[in-house]
Amino acid sequence: PSPANAGQAPGPLDGGWGWVVVFGAFISIGFAYAFPKGVAIFFKEIQDFFGTSYSEIAWVSSIMLATTYGAGPISSILVNRYGSRPVVIFGGLLCGVGMVSAAFCTSILQLYICVGFITGLGLALNLQPSVIMIGKYFLKRRPIANGLAMAGSPVMLCTLAPLNQFLFDNFGWRGSFLILGAILLNCCVAGALFRPIGAATAPTKIQTTEEGKVTLKEQVTKDAMEMGGPTNIPMETKTEEEGEKDCCEKINQYLDFSLFKHRGFLIYLIGNVLMFLGFFAPIVFLAPYAKHIGIDEYSAAFLLSILAIVDMIARPTTGIIANSKWVRPRIQYFFSFAITFNGTCHLLCPLASGYTGLVIYSIFFGLAFGMVCAMLFETLMDLVGAARFTSAVGLVTIAECCTILLGPPIGGTLIDTFGDYKYMFIKCGVVMVLAGTFLFIMNYYNYRMLAKEEKERKVKEEDPKSVRTENEGRNNWNKETTQDGPELEPLREEQEGLKKEVNGT
Repeated sequence: PSPANAGQAPGPLDGGWGWVVVFGAFISIGFAYAFPKGVAIFFKEIQDFFGTSYSEIAWVSSIMLATTYGAGPISSILVNRYGSRPVVIFGGLLCGVGMVSAAFCTSILQLYICVGFITGLGLALNLQPSVIMIGKYFLKRRPIANGLAMAGSPVMLCTLAPLNQFLFDNFGWRGSFLILGAILLNCCVAGALFRPIGAATAPTKIQTTEEGKVTLKEQVTKDAMEMGGPTNIPMETKTEEEGEKDCCEKINQYLDFSLFKHRGFLIYLIGNVLMFLGFFAPIVFLAPYAKHIGIDEYSAAFLLSILAIVDMIARPTTGIIANSKWVRPRIQYFFSFAITFNGTCHLLCPLASGYTGLVIYSIFFGLAFGMVCAMLFETLMDLVGAARFTSAVGLVTIAECCTILLGPPIGGTLIDTFGDYKYMFIKCGVVMVLAGTFLFIMNYYNYRMLAKEEKERKVKEEDPKSVRTENEGRNNWNKETTQDGPELEPLREEQEGLKKEVNGT
């Protein structure tokens, strides 16, 4: 057993230190989700400084978001190997180094590396372990705990949007990046709160197992000598096939690829990959769009704060609703509705004229965005269970990173091509409505199939005829094998030899 899983309590605690873990996750998740959006405040000025287009500057947020999601499997493997606490602390250090380095960049390519890759990887090492730790500490109250932790994103965004504008006005974008690098080191403090459950007992178990193997080997050798047989018994010889099998098992220990045979997981994966093509672009371009139509800088930044305040209220509220006895058994439908509602907001955004219209759009967008984010991981855990959740998160995030990477640049390309933001909002709206509709239809199919399979299983268990028929079939097969003639004699002799060898060892 790995240190991450060693000596765990038999079940989640649903309280106590778990609430401190929720607070740590609140900080980590808040920075992981809000920071790529908050950095968009500097885009207009960085674009003028380097003389780049909308699509080129959009790659900064896009690479950061894609790295945050794409590094999910790396994060999952590290958590399984070392535990959540050291991974989050290391991630906080990477975030700080990335932003401080970005302050000295002299080209847009260097910004891609420092802000996009290094800071994005640091945020990835904050996001996955935080979600995993909540799953270890909570069971009954897990939707509420997830909702509270996810509320960190709007709180951070609400704070970062005006703070970034203030920092830019006083220190410029380079000085702002230095200060933001220092602020991100708070992720290390959040990681220190992720106390592992129980004492580590893995080394003792491993040692006992090794001692058992040695004793067994000595005993077999001794028995062979007494019987006059050869002493060079190949106890630990492995064929090439067995070596490959061990390698696959080792990989599967960290990332469970058998999830790709799981119907519910595949439905969730396809729907989410499609959804993320239009999920982040509207937030990235909201402030630049407001500045484009003549709204002043602080009012444009305040739109993100309005969105974040509504989002802040929506996430824990959604967690409470999702935990209710009416919604939780069918939480996948609620998730599908939230995605469709989100897409509808983007489709209606081009109708908003002036600042008042954008404020109304920000309110509804914040509500829809909060609903989706509050249920994003809860619905996945509902489908695959807590035991396979770590692997599921890693596999989902690496699949999602492609569409996350392409979403904002495609939006930027549409703005550059048509010179109007409305086509970007329409594209995002259409994609998200399609994703929500797909998830609703396929989850309905999945629920029907699960009910059918459960019914068949119960009928099979309750019907004594089927059990008797199976037993009769087994008996008939045994009789046939015993009645078969000399052609099966070598096979029976080999089987007997194997039995004796097993009994001897």
